[in-house]
Amino acid sequence: MKGYRKYFTKKIMWFFITLIAAVILNFILPRLMPADPVSAITGKMASGMTDASAVQEIYKRYEAEFGTNKPLIQQFFIFVKNLLHGDLGTSFSQYPRKVSNILSSAILWTIGLQLPAILVGWLLGNLLGALAAYIRKGFDKVLLPVALFLSNVPAFGMAVTMLVLFAVTLKIAPISGGYSFDMIPNFSWRFIKSVISHYQLPFWSIVLVSIGGQAIGMRSMSIYELNADYVKYARFLGIKDRKIVGYVFRNAMLPQITGLALSIGTMISGALVAEIIFSYPGLGSTMYSAITAADYPLISATTLIITIMVLIVTFVLDLVYGFIDPRVKAAQFDA
Repeated sequence: MKGYRKYFTKKIMWFFITLIAAVILNFILPRLMPADPVSAITGKMASGMTDASAVQEIYKRYEAEFGTNKPLIQQFFIFVKNLLHGDLGTSFSQYPRKVSNILSSAILWTIGLQLPAILVGWLLGNLLGALAAYIRKGFDKVLLPVALFLSNVPAFGMAVTMLVLFAVTLKIAPISGGYSFDMIPNFSWRFIKSVISHYQLPFWSIVLVSIGGQAIGMRSMSIYELNADYVKYARFLGIKDRKIVGYVFRNAMLPQITGLALSIGTMISGALVAEIIFSYPGLGSTMYSAITAADYPLISATTLIITIMVLIVTFVLDLVYGFIDPRVKAAQFDA
């Protein structure tokens, strides 16, 4: 128990150190952008006004409201105080909407798209990789080149290819959006059908990119495990091949579980490409529009969500590994 306690204490300590660093960077980096978002808001609100002093008053009012007239260190402490109270601020680009309101309406779209796509890609990739390692011969000769090709296709390349092929050329899928632009979200069958139709291209573009890397990783690990000494010894003892294969693939899955956890943790950042190309109404598109508009609160909130998700998934993964991986256990007790 002493080894476990020491291991977990270290992980918790590094989790909080990394979280503090992430909060600081999430505050500072967007504010290094050269654009002045308060000027943009003033320009919208003062459109058509000719009185320079009135425009100046509007600018000062928004500057005071957003706190950009205060020193940077004071802005940081206000940011942290608001963050602890769950207040992510007001969006510059979508004023007067609250950041939390914008993110809550976008995050469900991203999770609904990314999580199933990552899981399906992971399952199919690992299944194909395991079969390729076990069967070899013709199946492996076909799968390996295809998997190598898919793993080297960039996400934007796959998304653009599917968009041009299925939406523009064949016209069997919608070009953009999460649903038809002439519809208002509701629980009718017509709206659900529209959502499913718009869902297909971004979903399969993510799945296809995921399958290649997962298949190659699983194939390599499975081949390594199948040639390990314990497998040869088990076969020598006459243990049934089905039972041996079960142990082989369980051991080969450990690195793949790490990949799955990190994929889930970073799914919001991965959503950026697919959502921008397909104009899908999720967090990726929200972050892109925030960056182009120099919307500090929205950029900070979105990137902070990504960071926290990665940290939590990595932390949980470390704790789980401490129980399931004998090598980690041995290292703990040696310490």
